[in-house]
Amino acid sequence: MIRTQAVSRAYGDALVVDNVTLDIPAGGVTSIIGPNGAGKSTLLSMVSRLLDMSAGTVTVDGLDVTRTPSDVLARRLSILRQDNHVSARITVRDLVAFGRYPHSKGRLTAQDRHQIDQAIAYLDLGALADRFLDELSGGQRQRAFVAMVLAQDSDYVLLDEPLNNLDMKHAMGMMKLMRQAASELGKTVVLVLHDINFASWYSDYIVAMKGGKIAAQGPAPEMIRPEVLSEIYEMDIKVHEIGGQLISVYYG
Repeated sequence: MIRTQAVSRAYGDALVVDNVTLDIPAGGVTSIIGPNGAGKSTLLSMVSRLLDMSAGTVTVDGLDVTRTPSDVLARRLSILRQDNHVSARITVRDLVAFGRYPHSKGRLTAQDRHQIDQAIAYLDLGALADRFLDELSGGQRQRAFVAMVLAQDSDYVLLDEPLNNLDMKHAMGMMKLMRQAASELGKTVVLVLHDINFASWYSDYIVAMKGGKIAAQGPAPEMIRPEVLSEIYEMDIKVHEIGGQLISVYYG
């Protein structure tokens, strides 16, 4: 379980995350939704220790993220940020191999290479494995970064807006892969998403943030309701059931 207790983050006088206490259950897919500026990405960055907290504590299976050695935490938790940049000209395979560093310390074993090959295959990147990143489309690069995170083989996989640069087909494919990673590989997947319909279809649990606070949380069917979503996004949102799934419709 990921547990945040009274976590806050301030930039000057601006409180971006405000006293958030939250339990993210182990197993399955949890999506964090909410309007721009709600504090979603900031919260995820503090959970993964990429960003210092102004107050509060975060634990992952009881391990305090501020006190746990980096290599120990990296074997338990991995994250893909929104802004991923690699200055060196490297191949997809080289990038994915970075995910094994907490295990290999740069000296790849047969097990490491197996995990790299598995992650490349899982993201359907076999034909691109020896291509340089700067030769790929934005969507292909995004899949390569996700493969790097999966190669790390951590229990918890945190993804900050992983659907960036993906068209509808590949966005759906990415969400299916995350669902499979939870169901087949036993990962706990935590996503920051803007598309509430993807959250509805593929999530077990949804956390909604607004104004730096937790606005609502619960199992996906309880969250995808007009009264909940309309309050969070401050707009008229209808919810329809299609093929057993809840679909949100919003328009001006």
